[in-house]
Amino acid sequence: MRILVTGATTPLGGEVGRRLLTDPAVEHVLEAGAEPFLGDAPRLSYRRCDLTRERAVHDLVHGDARAHGVDTVIHLALHRSARDEGPRIHARNVLALRQLLAACAAVPTIARFVYPSSAAVYALRASGPALLDEDAALEFDPEAPQWIRDRVEADLTVCARMGMSRLAIVVLRTAEILAPDMGSQLWDYLRSRVCLRPLGFDPMINVISLEDAAAAVVLAAGARGQGVYNVAGADTLPLSRLIARWGRRDVPVPRPLLAPLYRLRAGATGLEFRFDLNLRRFQFGGLIDDARARADLGYRPTHPLRWPRP
Repeated sequence: MRILVTGATTPLGGEVGRRLLTDPAVEHVLEAGAEPFLGDAPRLSYRRCDLTRERAVHDLVHGDARAHGVDTVIHLALHRSARDEGPRIHARNVLALRQLLAACAAVPTIARFVYPSSAAVYALRASGPALLDEDAALEFDPEAPQWIRDRVEADLTVCARMGMSRLAIVVLRTAEILAPDMGSQLWDYLRSRVCLRPLGFDPMINVISLEDAAAAVVLAAGARGQGVYNVAGADTLPLSRLIARWGRRDVPVPRPLLAPLYRLRAGATGLEFRFDLNLRRFQFGGLIDDARARADLGYRPTHPLRWPRP
């Protein structure tokens, strides 16, 4: 395999790249990112580019990828900050993806496209199922924060190409990757010594380690066929237990107070946790069913999180 990895300088991109370079079946890895690249390894090349620019996407795919005979593309370039909004962010999350898909479909050697999405695209409601499979409803609320709307639109953009493109396309809807610099809302939430949660609610939460998320991406790149797959992590526990295992103080608070309290916290500390992004999850939970990924991709979570406390 010869693989192009976008978003290579993100934590997930770095872990995916390391795994690919240890796989003897991978002949070459072409990495792309917005930042300068200081690493070096056999079978590795790097292209610095801005994927929101159509010319940059063309040069990456029709230039570097074609020259290296790339047959598989893994797209990991997604804006991670929940505080940033507007057309520039939408261009990074959605428009760049559309341009990349179109460019890849025009290169004969490229046969496979892997897009790690997020379980955050699912709609969580009190009357909804407790276990979400790949056919569960997505979040189409027009009042949802842009962070969610962009992810839903990007997910649907890729899914719409299945069966209409010659590319074999895989979408991975992963549980939240609880790791630094991944845009994880829970990671930011747990940085406070005191964690507020809705009074009367203690939902079950599933989280995935960076290692397991990367393993799922690599499995998807080397598999056959196409489809949408949920990817769950090894750790499922109540929110209160998650807080305790992180060594934080758990304080239940009446729900109407949480949004204003966390807005004040964000303004005072610069942290990015937004209660409006997590309101339904912190009330109703919403675990994903990864049976399809286990059966088709051979995925198994084997790297539980390293908790600060047992």
